[in-house]
Amino acid sequence: MAKINPFESAMQQLKNAANVLKLDQGVLTLLQNPTRIISVSIPVKMDNGELRIFEGLRVQYNDTRGPFKGGLRYHPQVDMDEVKALAFWMSIKNAVVNVPFGGGKGGITVDPKKLSRGELERLSRKFIDLIYKYIGPQVDVPAPDVNTTPEIMAWMVDEYAKLVGQRVPAVITGKPIDMGGSEGREEATGFGGVEVLKQVAAELKLEKRSSVAVQGLGNVGSFFARLAQEAGFKVVAVSDSKGGIYNPAGLDIQKVQEYKKTKGSLAGFLDSQEVSNEQLLELPVDILVPAALENQLHKDNAEKIKAKVIIEMANGPTTPEADAILKQRGVWIIPDVLSNSGGVAVSYLEWVQNLEDKHWTREEVLNKLTLYMTEAWQNVLQISKQYQTDFRNAAFILAINRITQALQKKDL
Repeated sequence: MAKINPFESAMQQLKNAANVLKLDQGVLTLLQNPTRIISVSIPVKMDNGELRIFEGLRVQYNDTRGPFKGGLRYHPQVDMDEVKALAFWMSIKNAVVNVPFGGGKGGITVDPKKLSRGELERLSRKFIDLIYKYIGPQVDVPAPDVNTTPEIMAWMVDEYAKLVGQRVPAVITGKPIDMGGSEGREEATGFGGVEVLKQVAAELKLEKRSSVAVQGLGNVGSFFARLAQEAGFKVVAVSDSKGGIYNPAGLDIQKVQEYKKTKGSLAGFLDSQEVSNEQLLELPVDILVPAALENQLHKDNAEKIKAKVIIEMANGPTTPEADAILKQRGVWIIPDVLSNSGGVAVSYLEWVQNLEDKHWTREEVLNKLTLYMTEAWQNVLQISKQYQTDFRNAAFILAINRITQALQKKDL
């Protein structure tokens, strides 16, 4: 399959919504271009004494509704088009879930599994050394993403404090609890996705124990699978980067996670058959949850998807070509900018707690998150009916309208 440019996909999604809205050309042009791109070369002294240079990016896409906000990912495939697309999607996502942030994203082109803990810390701190003048609680608020952790955020917030001469916990979210992190942050994205799933299931009148397949068992997929099972859904397939397992009778997710932790992979799990990540997408399930990387659903496999509902928990897992095919087939696609926005909603709640020097309980945080996700779904559903359009277009229309309203109050 030819490489798909995620930024081109993102811009096509923007144009689709802009056409429905008959959006002003000036506003469209503004949304097609990031405000600022920061590109840095990060020198890191390795454990063997060698000096290596890593490439780092921070794309500050749009801050019309508030400070730039978005994660930092460490991955060998991080590149400009990917980070621009992710920063744009964050601008839309924050407007959909209605938190007062703009959109940003960052990353370092690196395989963190090949670095020692010391090398990883030096890389993370040096990255902050190079970008700290461009971030801050009212400017740009980074957070964890693929392959970044609360510990990495702790190094970064500590480095920022050293550079500015004072403790500033609100500069970064997704921190450990003892450094100003929020209760509920770890499960927030998966929890938010399951809250949306419950709303969708009620709207579609899906029967109890509807079958679910989850591609990707990182933080998001793991919590989604466990919480979906606890909510009464039947999780029949899961996968990680090495492959997956399938049992049409259902999997015990807690046992699956314990098995993976012990064995290092899913292969050989009791009473299940092994499937590839590609095969998992095509299983005969009611609900498919892509929770790994971009472009997993594309024109070459869209006709083979059997699920009635797709809950996008990864960023950009469906290409525009696949979108069109699946829409024509009547598949409900709940877009990433809605379904995985629980993480940034709780990032906002963490930011508020830091600014106001508060600490809310897990129950308080998750109750607030439930309200955000429920309202966002109801708004997208209403716009979908109003404009007779699919949920992705509806979410973009909702977001663009909110960004446009904020723009009208600014002197550009």
